[in-house]
Amino acid sequence: MSATTSLTAEPAEPAAVASVDMTAVKNRVKRAQGQLGGVLRMLEESRDVSDVVVQLKAVSRALDRAGFAIISADLRRQVAEGETLQPEDLDRLERWFLSLA
Repeated sequence: MSATTSLTAEPAEPAAVASVDMTAVKNRVKRAQGQLGGVLRMLEESRDVSDVVVQLKAVSRALDRAGFAIISADLRRQVAEGETLQPEDLDRLERWFLSLA
């Protein structure tokens, strides 16, 4: 897989995820899923708005961190495999990071 295809919005090749240890990322997403379930319960219980917003912020932050971790892991993989990053690759990485910021 080339550096130009690994972080595109197109479906990744099956080996893309398998080549990087995604255990920590999966755990983050599962934690966010649990937090989101908690937010839903809070809404159903008509909990205080500020409490709900705090939990929504936590879910959002967890998902952003998962996104950063995925991008970082793929970049590390590319470097470890000796792939050459072209200026357009770096521009794409910057756009991905900034889209999560």
